[in-house]
Amino acid sequence: MNDFHLNSIDAGVAAAYVLGLVGLALVSRLKITTLKQQFLAAGQARWPVVGFTLYAATLSSSALIGVPGSAYAHGISVYNYDWVAVLVLTLFCAVVLPTYLSSGVFTVPEFLEKRYGRFARTYVSGLSIALMTFVDTAGLLFAGSLLFRLLFPALSLFEVGSLLSLCAGLFLVAGGLRAVLITDTVQAVFLIAVCAVLSVLALNAAGGWDALSAYGAAHGDALRLKLVRPASDEVLPWTGLVTGLPLIGFYFWCTNQYMVQKVLAAKSLDHGRWGSLFAGALKLTTLGLLVVPGLCAPLLFPALEAPDQTFFALVFRLLPTGVVGLVAGVFLVTILSSLASNYNAAATLVTLDFLKVHRPQTSEARLLLAGRLAIFAVVVLSVLWLPVIGAIQDTLWNYLQAMLAYFVPPVATLFLMGLFWKRANAFGAGCSLILGTSLSLGLFVGVEILDAIPLHFLVAAFVIFVASGSALIVGSLMRPAPEASVTALVFTRTVWDRETEALKGVKWYKNYRWLSVGLLLFTAVLVAPLL
Repeated sequence: MNDFHLNSIDAGVAAAYVLGLVGLALVSRLKITTLKQQFLAAGQARWPVVGFTLYAATLSSSALIGVPGSAYAHGISVYNYDWVAVLVLTLFCAVVLPTYLSSGVFTVPEFLEKRYGRFARTYVSGLSIALMTFVDTAGLLFAGSLLFRLLFPALSLFEVGSLLSLCAGLFLVAGGLRAVLITDTVQAVFLIAVCAVLSVLALNAAGGWDALSAYGAAHGDALRLKLVRPASDEVLPWTGLVTGLPLIGFYFWCTNQYMVQKVLAAKSLDHGRWGSLFAGALKLTTLGLLVVPGLCAPLLFPALEAPDQTFFALVFRLLPTGVVGLVAGVFLVTILSSLASNYNAAATLVTLDFLKVHRPQTSEARLLLAGRLAIFAVVVLSVLWLPVIGAIQDTLWNYLQAMLAYFVPPVATLFLMGLFWKRANAFGAGCSLILGTSLSLGLFVGVEILDAIPLHFLVAAFVIFVASGSALIVGSLMRPAPEASVTALVFTRTVWDRETEALKGVKWYKNYRWLSVGLLLFTAVLVAPLL
């Protein structure tokens, strides 16, 4: 099953797609002279663009490989990561996004400085850059390298990673975030269409849903088509589903600069909200687009060398000549645009949370240059980290989820409690970050490295969250309450009531609250039969 190759027609289609889409992005770019143009696409994004670019970011090369691969190996439970996103995004629209926009910030850590002070901003910004470099970006490069090493076995992991990073970095420097938004929008449309066709072909070839049910029963896995699994499950226990998984989702959608920056580029609060809910609706389609093909693959390809080959096996065996080339082109541009988004977010943090803070008189031209130099620094570090991924976890998906589960709960703690508890202060935030991160490192070594603690990483995430929250409460009560200006950064009942009055004259299809309720109801109808 590892004899993957592109014929001349497929190679030509792939090259034409890549060149055409990159050319479209560069032709439509703005003349970049300000930080807002480089990092926030000049605040011009309308809701369909926001929604598609958010969804396209989740349809990264890591997801295209990881989700079908996980479904191949473990069943439908991987879909929990998608439908839970709807719950998080409704919270994001109601509470988090309006607070961000009203504060007028460029970066997530900048918001933390207004809420907790300089230490919290510097700490979280540094952690965010590290996660973008060694988790998000390195994971994308590793996933992209899988395809190119299958097609060209002579290439090394380092060579492929270096080439992909260089192309993505040059693409971003030339076009800024606007180029990324445009390519993401086109990419989302192509990916949805291609994955839909692939899903239909795979399900027909496997014999339909009844055949998938029979396969689980025949192989002793009655829960293969169930979202909720026992607490003893090694892949995704129900205890982790209701505790740690929502925390990871909150970090990814609400505090991750890579994702939040796409919404901050919206032309208004309404467009940001509509786009976020649209992205939530698109996330539900992952069941059919990526999970179902992965469930079909064991019936079609029972002898795959590794689950991570599932997506490639489906593409090369089920799609006709020409379409295979199109998928290869889409896959390559997905890598480039996702990498560019990561590099852009990391450069934003380096430029605005470190350089501008310590050198406030620096001109925008110099800050832009520094941001572009930071992009290439992240490129180098992420490529050098590639060989380490395989040493930490046996699969890419486990690596990505485990790293987030251990290291993001302290950040989620600061945001959740800071948004709803006015008494939280800078000293409490410092206690929370230091204790939480220390516990994160200890559990990571004890569970993943030494295998001395029998604890699933999603449950570990909740333990870290509880400890971080306790430290925040105790530390905050040991010092005076924060200044009154902090009240503007806290979501209160007064804010909700004031917005309720403002929404009374808004038509239901423009009212994000009614749209949120409709999306939640649809999610419940979709998910309930699979529980």
